[in-house]
Amino acid sequence: MLDLFYDDTHRALRDSAAAWVDRHIAPHAAAWEEAGWFPEDLHRAAGDAGLLGVTCPEALGGAGGDVFHGLIVAEALIGGGSVGVAMGLGSHAIALPPILALGSAEQQARFVPPVLSGDKVAALAITEPAAGSDVAGIRTRAVRDGDSYVINGAKTFITSGLRADLVTVAVRTGGDPDDPKRRHEGISLVVVEKGTPGFHTGRALAKMGWWASDTAELFFEDCRVPADNLLGGEGMGFVGIMANFVGERLLLAASAVATARLALDDTLAFVGQRRAFGRPLHGFQVTRHRLAEMAGREAAARAFVSTVAERARRGEDVAADVAMAKNIAAEACAYVCDAAVQLHGGMGYMRECRVERLFRDQRLYAIGGGTTEIMNEVIWRRGLEPIV
Repeated sequence: MLDLFYDDTHRALRDSAAAWVDRHIAPHAAAWEEAGWFPEDLHRAAGDAGLLGVTCPEALGGAGGDVFHGLIVAEALIGGGSVGVAMGLGSHAIALPPILALGSAEQQARFVPPVLSGDKVAALAITEPAAGSDVAGIRTRAVRDGDSYVINGAKTFITSGLRADLVTVAVRTGGDPDDPKRRHEGISLVVVEKGTPGFHTGRALAKMGWWASDTAELFFEDCRVPADNLLGGEGMGFVGIMANFVGERLLLAASAVATARLALDDTLAFVGQRRAFGRPLHGFQVTRHRLAEMAGREAAARAFVSTVAERARRGEDVAADVAMAKNIAAEACAYVCDAAVQLHGGMGYMRECRVERLFRDQRLYAIGGGTTEIMNEVIWRRGLEPIV
């Protein structure tokens, strides 16, 4: 992000996070991508370095930083060259906020510190086979039975689903997904821990990109969870999920900008080394102009995302602006990564070339956290509809 919004703590974190990534991720990124997995002890190493809790309260083992501290870490992780590793290592960034926002002091003390230290992995489970961006359509149901909730249903496309020790799960405790007047009612959030009877993971899902992040199906079959694991009260989940989307979408926007920057940097290096017709590729005007367009789109997206982040730091309602930022960043990243492959020529189509990986990885930015089409609807309802 733009460092005009930074103080000395942000700059120090940027430097230390980049150095950590250069040591722990960059040398292994390509191999981990091909393996479709990264070592579990990377979470502990990141926890020891203080990278997992930069925005969480100090009382829970975090650093108490602001939104820019979180975006700095997200950008640094992308800089390691594997979006999959970055997203897998950062899955707690969308799993813990509902616990911090809705959970009791006891729940926060029980669930948060082990994740920030890297001893446990946290994931968020909202999407279902028949309900993605339409959160109100979820059908996984939790029924109160004494001092427990009995959960039945399934989730899919869950980042870190295979390795997660605890999962923040969206369930239905009331309402009716088929009734337009009641489908937003009765959505709740509950924490389900690994090893709970009736909770198991399915296959690792094969994806276009983000190979090193495990993505899984989750199944709940008469899964009995302590009622004490309910976050807030019954029916508070929808509001919690919507609030969580703001942070998730801002992280995705910043990650898209970082991915675009990485593709641009790789391309600038390549066109200086690669020669054609007796001169380097940047000796051709068509190459220079394409690079200028790439740089302009990345810079514009970075500026807008940074401005929205600053407004979020001030406590403003930025739901519509974050949706715009995510769309703008995703579009800029798609353009830059496509141009990067084109300027690399045949090498850009090879798996050994990093821009080939970035081209595949960027495609999810327009889907994850709410599709471009859903973002446009948010922009309309939250930013445009009242004034037309």
